[in-house]
Amino acid sequence: MEFHIKCDPAEISRYCFTPGDHTRAKRIAGYFEDPKFVTDSRGYLVFSGYYQGVFMTVCATGMGGPTVAIALEELAHMGADTFIRVGSCGAVQPHLGPGDVIISTGAVRLGGTGNAYLPLHYPAVPTFEVTRALVDAAAEMQAPVHLGIGAAGDAFYAPKEGRAEMAKAGVLSVEMESDTLYIVGQFRGWRTGAIFATDGTPTEIKPAWGAESFRRGEQQSIEIALNAMHKIARQDQSN
Repeated sequence: MEFHIKCDPAEISRYCFTPGDHTRAKRIAGYFEDPKFVTDSRGYLVFSGYYQGVFMTVCATGMGGPTVAIALEELAHMGADTFIRVGSCGAVQPHLGPGDVIISTGAVRLGGTGNAYLPLHYPAVPTFEVTRALVDAAAEMQAPVHLGIGAAGDAFYAPKEGRAEMAKAGVLSVEMESDTLYIVGQFRGWRTGAIFATDGTPTEIKPAWGAESFRRGEQQSIEIALNAMHKIARQDQSN
């Protein structure tokens, strides 16, 4: 029995979605055939079920790197090895707005948890196989997406120093988990990837006028992630 995610390992798939938000986890589980509530322990809300014949799990991790690292470690102890974060993010570039979907190709390491695994000179990047599956799934759905590097850190309300420099360097987004996801995955040998729906603009965080557009982008990102994970599972079965 794990310390935080208390359940039977048989209830956990090797294919896991790790959104931060509990409500988003429930939306993902809503796509499963006969979804099963697994556990709600120490903030980790977990459902499992089948999507187009493939057994999958979704675990809401909450916010920030420490909770993500614990989730990955404990889910992996129970057999998981492939993780897709389906999250929300803030926008850095002016052409991005609420509801835009971003497939992450890497993260600027602004958080602290990953430093306990690998020093800062190791880049935080997702697994190419997972990123390619996300891109292919979006293309097949004819869903417009942006690809690029984001920034991930621990302090939501910290001063926004360096934001102009990040924008100049082409950084697309900011959120709180992907740096940890990638670094822990690299260190442990697990497959990782991330897709985000933008919830604002560079000057407005979660504006009320953008709520409906964000919800559409969130739904699209969920569907892309589900189809990408299905592709990965089918490829595994054929190997």
